[in-house]
Order: sequence, then structure tokens, then C-alpha cells
Amino acid sequence: MKLKALSLLLCSALLFQNCTSKKTETTQDSTTSTIKSIEKVDFGNLPSGEKAELYTLKNANGMVVKITNYGGIITNWLAPDKNGKYVDIALGSDSLKDYLDASPYFGALVGRYGNRIAKGKFTLDGKTYTLAQNNGVNALHGGKKGFDKVLWNATPIDGEEPQLKLTYTSADGEEGYPGKLDVEVIYTLQKDNSLKIDYQAKTDKATVVNLTNHAYFNLTGDFTKEVLDHEVILNADKFLPVDETLIPTGELKAVAGTPFDFTKSFKIGARINDPKDVQIKYGKGYDHCWVFTDTSNKLKNVASVYEPNSGRVLEVFTTEPAIQFYTGNFLDGKAKGKGVSYKFRTGFCLETEHYPDSPNQAKFPTTVLKPNETYQTTTIYKFSTK
Repeated sequence: MKLKALSLLLCSALLFQNCTSKKTETTQDSTTSTIKSIEKVDFGNLPSGEKAELYTLKNANGMVVKITNYGGIITNWLAPDKNGKYVDIALGSDSLKDYLDASPYFGALVGRYGNRIAKGKFTLDGKTYTLAQNNGVNALHGGKKGFDKVLWNATPIDGEEPQLKLTYTSADGEEGYPGKLDVEVIYTLQKDNSLKIDYQAKTDKATVVNLTNHAYFNLTGDFTKEVLDHEVILNADKFLPVDETLIPTGELKAVAGTPFDFTKSFKIGARINDPKDVQIKYGKGYDHCWVFTDTSNKLKNVASVYEPNSGRVLEVFTTEPAIQFYTGNFLDGKAKGKGVSYKFRTGFCLETEHYPDSPNQAKFPTTVLKPNETYQTTTIYKFSTK
């Protein structure tokens, strides 16, 4: 009898253990779920009543990237310094409300057209399309409600390299753009402390597409500090001069002999206030598009940033032909998050892309997407130390 009772007790214990283990692995409710290297929590409600979610991707090294399906925003990015200490290096917020109140595209997916289109108009196949003029007289980053302000459908994909797949269908005529556009973006946190972003889109009518991510970085991890001591290399021998409204003039100008030459390492602050350079004046610093020396659609190393105190290095690889290097010149303290008000030049962006205003400039590489074609690009942001 004692042996039988002991056997029953052991069976009960094993059954409880198995049930508990299974519950830990598979339990999902409205507030939280865990699938090994991916965690999901509620991130708040939009004014429409829709619920936003926040996904945390982790790799074996300890890197953490948090992404919300509202705008595809990277909210947090923990990267190691030279001593192995992980801190957040991405400007943003821990609150959905902060993004709704004021956000200069922190960490967001940008579309249908990243960057500017002159006077909010372009002509395609003989028809003129009118967009919102949401940046002075120009259209910027997809309009008043671009892809940064919509709720994407999210699918976490677990594995050694966790992924978050986001999909969104932009209706024909949304924000003035022609064609129903089906968009897919996959974030992959890789083993080598890099985040790969794969973009794909298809349309049922000729349209223009230029997708990017608008992450702001400060590699010190202290968002009260300016980024002027960060050292930058851009593998670009030309840049696009702009007019007073930051629309490209159409010229591809050599960077040699200008404050825009980052073919060798320079601190961001070394020439950013050059009073003699009209382009610096127009951008209030750097807010321009650099054209890569290698303009192929191969994945290539196009930029690197080094922060000496932390030892952090950020490298950028992309299939795109250009990059918008922006130094937070319009940050004015209105956007808040993570315990700070984000001020002038406390973050920088490296937005891989096609050229601004391409729909109006025939000499620029085309951004037209037609039915039966697939828009497909890849960008990787990789962290290391030295």
C-alpha cells in the first residue's frame, strides 16, 4: 500500500510539473504571452479604440529590441558598450501616449514615400496626384497619417534569430497615393547583434514607393547629451544639394572639399556649424541625402558610427542607393520619453532610401512600382565595440 501511495504521489507530481511547464510555454492572454525569445504585452489603446502591442525580441548575447505594431516603431534598443554593459541607445518612449502626443518619427516605419516630395504633387502616367503638404509646402514621410501612424498586423516568429513580421494594406488613394499597396516588413534580431529589416511591397496600380526606418540613435545611451562627438564614415562620394525647403535641386555634388565629406572619419560636430556653407544653413546642420559610391542593389556596407567613450560601433548595410543622414536639428524638447525631453541634436538618423523627390526628378533612379513587380529592399543595423 505504501509503495502504491508513493507511486500515485510521484505520478501526481510529474503530471503537475508537465502541466506547469506547458502553461509557461503556451499560455496567451490579452496582456502577455511568451514564445521563448519573443514577448508580447499590451501597449495601450489608440483613439480609435484599437489596441497596440509591444513585442520584445532577445538574442543569446543579451541584445534586446522592442517594437510596437503601432507604426512599426522600434521603441527600445539595448546594445553593449566596451565593458559589456547593455543600455538603451534608441530615442523613443515607453508610452504609447508619448508617441501620440508628439513624435518626430522616432524609430518608425516610414511610407508610402519616405522623405520629401516637392509641393505635395507628382505626375505618373499622365495623371497628377496631390498629397498632403505636411512639411511646409512639401509632402513628408507619407503624409499626415503615414505608415508611422497606422496599426500593423503583427506575427512573431520564434527561432534562434527571432523575427517580427508586420503587414499593412494601404488603400488606393490613401494619403493621395494611387494603388492598393500590400506591404510586408520583417524585423530579424540576428546572432551577431544586428537587426535586419526586410521590406517588400506589391501594388495593383502604378504608384511610387520609398520605405525606410526612422530610428534615432545616441550611442552614449544618455539622451540628454548631444551626438556631436560621434565619429561618422559614409561610403558616399556624392550628396544631393537642396533648396531652402530641403528639396533636392537635381544636382549630384561631389562631397570632396565640403563639410559633407565623410569618406574618412569625422566627428559629427567638426563642421556641422560651418557658417560659409549654404547647405548647412538650409538643413540647420546635416539633413541631406548621400549617394553611395556603390549604387548597386547588392547588400553593402554604407556607413559606420563610433562613439569613443562607450566604444559602441554602429554599422549600416543596405541594398538601397542612398541614405539620409539627419542630426536631430529639429528636436526642440516637445517630444518626450524615457524621462527626458529630446533636445537639439541629441540623436542622429541613418535612413536608407531612394532619393527624395524622385517622382518629380526624371534623372533620379525611379521609385515607380508597377503591378506584377515586387518592391524589395534590405537594411541591416549592426552593433559591435572597439
